[in-house]
Amino acid sequence: MLDKMDLNQTLDKQTYRQEMKSLEKRLASLQETIQALEIPVIIAFEGWSAAGKGTHIGKLLHPLDPRYFNVYTMDKVTEDAAMRPFLWSYWIKTPSKGRVAIFDKSWNRMALPGASSKWKLSAAERDGFYYDVNAFERQLRDDGTLIIKFFLHISQEEQKARFKELEKSSDTAWRVNEHDWEQNKNYEAHLQQFMKMIHETSSSDCTWSIIEATDKKYAEVKIIQTIIGKEEEEILKRAERRHESPKEKLQAEVSILSTVDLTMTLEEKEYKDKLDTLQTKISSLGYKLYTKKRAVVIVYEGWDASGKGGNIKRLTEQLDPRAFEVVPIGAPSAEELNHHYLWRFYNKLPKDGHIAIFDRSWYGRVMVERVENLAAEEAWRRAYKEINDMERHLSNHGTILFKFWLHIDQNEQLARFESRQKDPFKQYKITDEDWRNREKWDQYVSAVDEMLFRTNTSYAPWTIVESNCKKYARIKTLEIVVSELERQLK
Repeated sequence: MLDKMDLNQTLDKQTYRQEMKSLEKRLASLQETIQALEIPVIIAFEGWSAAGKGTHIGKLLHPLDPRYFNVYTMDKVTEDAAMRPFLWSYWIKTPSKGRVAIFDKSWNRMALPGASSKWKLSAAERDGFYYDVNAFERQLRDDGTLIIKFFLHISQEEQKARFKELEKSSDTAWRVNEHDWEQNKNYEAHLQQFMKMIHETSSSDCTWSIIEATDKKYAEVKIIQTIIGKEEEEILKRAERRHESPKEKLQAEVSILSTVDLTMTLEEKEYKDKLDTLQTKISSLGYKLYTKKRAVVIVYEGWDASGKGGNIKRLTEQLDPRAFEVVPIGAPSAEELNHHYLWRFYNKLPKDGHIAIFDRSWYGRVMVERVENLAAEEAWRRAYKEINDMERHLSNHGTILFKFWLHIDQNEQLARFESRQKDPFKQYKITDEDWRNREKWDQYVSAVDEMLFRTNTSYAPWTIVESNCKKYARIKTLEIVVSELERQLK
């Protein structure tokens, strides 16, 4: 691989100028096509210190329309990034349809020496690093994002010479630091780490392009030629792509919802006594979460009128309002539709020490979008694994996950709908869409059963909450949250 490459490749000035004149025109034309076809593009630059990443990014941008690309320098670790799962800072910068995102240093480098200490990766994050990275790339590729990854390669001698040249001028000396010289001194050890990174994060449709970067003219031409080739290949794939439904049987053998006992109730006095005790406990646990820097994500899903709002209210009443956010999820905006469907949820993930409560969530992909034909079958079938991978990434970071399905029967839902219609203060809660969804009850049962069956994992288990009795449902969710937080924060 890297140790076998010929780093003496060169290109004379005349050939370089001729090549670049043609290549820049083709690249600019392809940008228009990419935009018209609404293909999101990610271009990631990795490589040795002083290999020329910044220079080559600058040359790449010259023929492009600046209205349709963004450049992100990912070397420094912000407080916001350090307090969330390590892929968060890349997810929120993924491009919308038709745009290009260029990363100076990518998500892959966090496995390299020195990088993990900046990010303070947990043991689980380190162990699951390559799985999480490959899942991230696969999710974006499956959704139609073109990912182009470059590794700029130079020799130890060339790197040393460039460092010395930079240090000659006060204008550029700041670009060389102690870590750079350490990399040069231990070149062979770093070479092995780079080769492992490349090996572990290469796939058939998301491979690394190695650039011999000793001669800058040669490297520049090869980079642009590679981008053109991959963009043209992607455009051709779009034209030829045929959707095939997976043959895998996805339906659960037994209906999970049919086994739920909805007769569970709780008397008023017992409810009030337990509510006071549990709310006092969760208030205290909220402060412990902050001091221990543990993030919590709580997902509420359930039937219309199943009591999600009232349940969330009792959960949060005694919490410090600075420590949590309730995230109501409705139909995606135009901007959100232009991104991968998980993008808008990554944007709302809590910092360490904080709580995010999702009133509906990413599970809409395999429920509403499935039943209402808002997502292609291929897309919602794929989403089960995408969601499991996302939640695994959160869990590896140390995020504590709760997922509640609030379950009621059809008769109880009808009674609540009719009650809302009669109450002038609650009429806003009932819509024509609620009645339409009710007509598709059986289809939603199938979708929910499938969701519970496919996405119930050890790191993010589902809890079905019997909700015909609102008091019982509220106490059950509070008891589960309190019990698990006490266990996790011991």
